[in-house]
Amino acid sequence: MVRGMSTPSTPTPPLNLVERLPKGPIDDDALLEIFLEWAIDRGLELYPAQEQAILEIFAGRHVVLNTPTGSGKSLVALAMHFRSFARGRRSVYTSPIKALVTEKFFDLCHQFGAAQVGMLTGDASINREAGILCCTAEVLAAMALSEGDGASVHDVVMDEFHYYGDKDRGMAWQIPLLTLTRTTFMLMSATLGDTDTLRADLQARTGREVALVRGVQRPVPLEFSYSEEVQQETLQWLIGHDRAPIYVVSFSQREAAELAQSLTSINLCSKEEKERIAAAMKGHRFDSPYGKDVAKYLRHGLGIHHAGVLPKYRLLVEKLAQQGLLKVISGTDTLGVGINVPIRTVFFTRLTKFDGRKVGRLTVRDFKQIAGRAGRKGYDDRGWVVCQAPEHIVENKKADRRAGDDPKKLKKIKKKSAPDGFVMYDEEFYRKLIESPSEPLESVFKVDHGMIINLLQRADTRPGGGYRVLIDLISRCHERAGRKSRLRAEAATLFKQLRSAGLVELVPREKNGRKTPGRDVRVSTDLQRDFSVYHSLSLFLIHAVGRLPLDPDLDYALKVCTLAESIVEDPVPILKRQRDKVVGDRLAELKAAGVEYDERMDIIEKLTWPMPDAETVFELFDGYARVRPWVRVDQLSPKSIARDMFERLSTFNQYIKHYGLERVEGVLLRHLNQVYKVLVQTVPADLKTDAVVDLIGWLRATLQRADASLLTAWRALKDGVELVPEFDEDDEAAEVRDIAADGRVFRAAVRAELHRLVQALAQLDYDEAVFSLRPIEGDEWTAERFVDALRPFYGEYDAIRFDHEARNARHTLIQELGPRRWKVRQVLVDPLDDNFWYLEGEIDLRGIRQPEGPLIALTELRC
Repeated sequence: MVRGMSTPSTPTPPLNLVERLPKGPIDDDALLEIFLEWAIDRGLELYPAQEQAILEIFAGRHVVLNTPTGSGKSLVALAMHFRSFARGRRSVYTSPIKALVTEKFFDLCHQFGAAQVGMLTGDASINREAGILCCTAEVLAAMALSEGDGASVHDVVMDEFHYYGDKDRGMAWQIPLLTLTRTTFMLMSATLGDTDTLRADLQARTGREVALVRGVQRPVPLEFSYSEEVQQETLQWLIGHDRAPIYVVSFSQREAAELAQSLTSINLCSKEEKERIAAAMKGHRFDSPYGKDVAKYLRHGLGIHHAGVLPKYRLLVEKLAQQGLLKVISGTDTLGVGINVPIRTVFFTRLTKFDGRKVGRLTVRDFKQIAGRAGRKGYDDRGWVVCQAPEHIVENKKADRRAGDDPKKLKKIKKKSAPDGFVMYDEEFYRKLIESPSEPLESVFKVDHGMIINLLQRADTRPGGGYRVLIDLISRCHERAGRKSRLRAEAATLFKQLRSAGLVELVPREKNGRKTPGRDVRVSTDLQRDFSVYHSLSLFLIHAVGRLPLDPDLDYALKVCTLAESIVEDPVPILKRQRDKVVGDRLAELKAAGVEYDERMDIIEKLTWPMPDAETVFELFDGYARVRPWVRVDQLSPKSIARDMFERLSTFNQYIKHYGLERVEGVLLRHLNQVYKVLVQTVPADLKTDAVVDLIGWLRATLQRADASLLTAWRALKDGVELVPEFDEDDEAAEVRDIAADGRVFRAAVRAELHRLVQALAQLDYDEAVFSLRPIEGDEWTAERFVDALRPFYGEYDAIRFDHEARNARHTLIQELGPRRWKVRQVLVDPLDDNFWYLEGEIDLRGIRQPEGPLIALTELRC
């Protein structure tokens, strides 16, 4: 039996954990026995660290689980959820990454049943009162602040706990430890470092023992090497010596893309291996501008995986890698965080990265998190980690070897210098990373307006109320004494700002209806109705849209889109390309006008990316922030990407080509998806004019056409589609999640799809037109069929118009034929406005709630 691996499944699957529970009370010893029997029935042999941690859990102790990657921490977490569930307690799983929260949510649904598991993130809320909750660390921190020990949180699994030391987010991992004193915690990570102080504090605060479970021995041991050969030669050697699949780690998307391109010169696979890859790729469409490159890499046995690549391509890379078909995956360091891709060798292209502020050498923790991905449990008897020496060092070594022992040749060698800004590393530093323990976790504690409001809203009968709780929290935090003193001063300043804004007030203290000495703090009742510090910009959007003159015209819809884009994160690579385009166009104008160089440069320096209606946005924000001092103007960022595409009548692919965004297609898709979610979720229904709904429909069609995977995943999480796989037309809950439930939104989605089809026809892109349709078996449209059908049209007219008039709603007819069936007709507007020609099709959603792909099946194109 392979340690930690399941045996092949039997015809009759063993009972799951829930099915094994007896009716009535059960003690911890019996629960432990049930869990261990379940593990044995699944062919699992526990590692010593797993066994020790599970025993500590069933003994009711806190557990700090510090074991290497691949050593089965998830199984230990499952034991904690099981014990909590069986005892009628509530358990919470937290992670820093939404993708891991989502993955754990579906996994726990499989183990305990969908009715028992909930999820809460910034994007999704499903069954939030469930006995097992999966959420991001910030969500748990907010619960801990606002409810304290009264929170219904009995057991907490904190995954990737090394984020406790993250400069920006670490506080979210500390707050629950400080405030939930009745809760049992399991803190898990492969790279914790020294936790003595943290464990001592947790034990003193809760009165319960904290067990440290460490596992030094990896299930798959690692071998380390340092290469001073040319990078491609090293990779070829690794492939030739059966070290693939290789995860080549770059620290920027650009470097990962350039490296993937350079590796096409190496023959990675045999002819037979390439044939197997081609067979596995059959049926996948590589229809974005960068898709041709992705397909070329994959056929070569090379995957590319980073946030700039469309999700559908990343998923295919993962699938082919899991089938053992890829020799190399070129990716960024994000692949090292929990992504399920089998890797035998991790290859570091360098040991430095830009951390958002400066370029610095990797920490021991960062290095070990990534290196830990090497070695596939159940497949490899060892994993390999290779570091590439700096390029100028490799070139100098190569020159030395060519010169040999000849003094004259050695003297003539011109040594290459490190490039400007290069941060040096060498083999000695590499060895230090390998041999050193992870850095100690350092406390990151901050005070902000949101924390104060959450604490003040907590029901607290002590003198001073929530403000006293704030001071107590600062005194208990893990900061040094001097830092705590500064935090108390900052808290006093922030509290004064909240008072000045009229959000909190001091009121006479009362006891049993009689006034007593002193005053208590009270939060404004208006604020209590809608305050959420984690959604302060969403609240701004509601505020701002409500103050725009409500207008049916397109201008109102565009302003709403601009406001939505202003509150989502900046897609920096796209904004840089936009500014480059603005600068290039303006420079050409200035040169043509004969403007002097210095004057041109002064003008160019002030240019930025397009920001339509920015003045209106900032004016609305000023009014909002005047009484909400916790919001900062630097959180707001006017931009125009979704709006720019809409105004240009641009398709996803056209926009990519216009700005040269091929290598960051995924960034554009993610931005459009974020704007879509904001418009759907946040803009009040009574402020969504027909023009706004049409814009939302256009965004949906754009996302569906480019890559439906993000949109589908969000809908599944938002609506719980995965929890109700079968569609019952009489089920009210299912109907709420039905695409056709909201007539306005459904009709806007249909119009958007028809416009997408007309646009393709107008541009003579018949392959795109075919892709815009739902196929009809036995009556499918092809590019050739479109050419034949439109030949008479082009005998009379020069072109099909596609402008704002052609998209006018009066040219679209949507007629209901029966339950969940519609007939659609779209007029083809011609240059003479005769408008005799039209498209006709059908939509059939019988038994379908959220269809993937296009809605419309085309039946006719005629005059």
